[in-house]
Amino acid sequence: MHRRLAIGLVSALSSFVVHAESVHDRWNLADLYATPSAWDADAARLQGQFGEIAACRGRLASSVVRFKACLLIFDDARKRLERLQVYASESHNQDTTVDSGIDLDQRATVLRTQYDEARSFVRPELIALGAKRIDAYLARDRTLAVHRHELDDVLRGGAHTLDAKGEALVAAFGATADVPSSSYTILSAADMPWPKVTLSDGTTITLDQSAYTKYRAVRNRDDRKLVMDAFFGQFKQFERSFGATLYGQLRTDSVDAKVHRYPDVVTRALDREAVPVAVYDTLIEQADAHLDTLHRYFRLRAKLLGVTDLHYYDLYPPLVESDAKYGLDDAKRLTLEAVAPLGPDYVAAMKRGFDERWMDAYPRPHKLPGAHMAGSAYDVHPYVLVNFNDDYESVTTVAHEWGHALHSVLANRAQPFASADYPIFIAEIASTFDEALLLKHVLEVAKTDDERLLYLGSALETLRGTFFRQAMFAEFERVVHAKVDRGDALSGAAMTQIYGDILRRYHGDAQGIVKIDDVDAIEWAYIPHFYDAFYVYQYATSIAASSLFADSVLANEPGAEERYLDLLKAGGSDYPYELVRKAGVDLASPAPYRSIAARMDRIMDEIEAIESRRSGRPG
Repeated sequence: MHRRLAIGLVSALSSFVVHAESVHDRWNLADLYATPSAWDADAARLQGQFGEIAACRGRLASSVVRFKACLLIFDDARKRLERLQVYASESHNQDTTVDSGIDLDQRATVLRTQYDEARSFVRPELIALGAKRIDAYLARDRTLAVHRHELDDVLRGGAHTLDAKGEALVAAFGATADVPSSSYTILSAADMPWPKVTLSDGTTITLDQSAYTKYRAVRNRDDRKLVMDAFFGQFKQFERSFGATLYGQLRTDSVDAKVHRYPDVVTRALDREAVPVAVYDTLIEQADAHLDTLHRYFRLRAKLLGVTDLHYYDLYPPLVESDAKYGLDDAKRLTLEAVAPLGPDYVAAMKRGFDERWMDAYPRPHKLPGAHMAGSAYDVHPYVLVNFNDDYESVTTVAHEWGHALHSVLANRAQPFASADYPIFIAEIASTFDEALLLKHVLEVAKTDDERLLYLGSALETLRGTFFRQAMFAEFERVVHAKVDRGDALSGAAMTQIYGDILRRYHGDAQGIVKIDDVDAIEWAYIPHFYDAFYVYQYATSIAASSLFADSVLANEPGAEERYLDLLKAGGSDYPYELVRKAGVDLASPAPYRSIAARMDRIMDEIEAIESRRSGRPG
């Protein structure tokens, strides 16, 4: 269920502007269920369907009529589950302290586990049924064609699927698979004591994760160093514990791969969506091949910040300081204007979402921080959560998350439920594409060089963080998973050494470009994404793909807009790598990664031209 939360790389907000909120600024969860009792009734209906699913055990081969009836039961139950989960999770997210929301979220998680256990026999039975029998069923009943891709996918995985008893056992143990991740979360968010630091202005702060996100970007350089040293220093003190939790996750993933007869975890993880391992390898190779572009960015950052010895703690303050304020209405207007190249239907669908309360917009106490889109309530509409803070970064977040939302709208309109769900591999293309459109638009309407520098600097940092940083994470994952797959022991200290070596190479430490201090190498322990094997690489591949797509659409290349929109409308009707390739971008080739580097170079050219103009030097 890939679209339950399509999450952008948006930092949690640790402080926020107080807004006079209106009902219109909050989403309307009643579109899902009018009352909590209506949710209860639908949950009871789902539990009843578990019995209907169980009645299909051993019956899929009995007749085409029974086969079809079972597929419809499976789909209806999953559709109901996803709607229940969206309501439960978003009820909790809008106020994480309310007991009723916590209860709903926990009940939805139990329902998901029960559903997975109830369906555990399906894959083995379909595989036993075989391609010949399934093809005959589809030939006899043309309405079954909507299940063609998912059935082919099950058969493709036959060599890696256990018998019914084995899959049931794996499903039962699935409830314990998140223990390392849960342990990490409890340790990093609750049990680990946070240091207190006093900044240069006399302010004393408790340096938890939210405060770190905020204060690592302050203008005072000594404060930035103090914040990063203290924060990472605290993680360093728990290096052994974090090493144990991540090693536990790596071992869990490795055992799962072996149980399902895969050579390694990366093949297992990518094979879920039939993504060639060549995509992952090409990403890492191409990121390394374009480190000169990243290092150019660091040199430009040092120049704009006025420092001669750039350190890791200098990477988070904005390139351009700005007190400019942007209201939520400004964000909506700019986003609607920016996406005009995608046509009036796209614009109208987005405007409808703005008008009909699909978004919870403003931060408030106990609301989930950050931003996400929940798009799997197929018969309703997407829900968007942001924490709008009256700055330009909030505008880009709106564009990003509504790119996700429109992806869901288009896929759900064009596809039956069975093939509407799209994976993260494609999801982040839609969000970063709309950010590219936003950048082009705001540069066109900007009135001053200060505005242009704000927009260009923001875009440049987004590209750095979404492409190069995620590629760096991907390389770290590749190395540590490979070690565990080989049976090597891996301590927290060993992980710090591996991460530190990669971190220094990416940042040009040996060349004197960015100084990486020893404490910075513990950063791996701060990254929760490593508990979801081979996930983050998709941010990097997606922004590379969207860069090529945006270039072609904005250049008005014949058919470019249609190919891109067709990709969004395709949902999960084919494997994501193939869908992207058919739309014109091959992520196993160097082209998209060269495009993202070229985009960064063009932005830096513009920034340097503005700076030269301001200083009176010829461009």
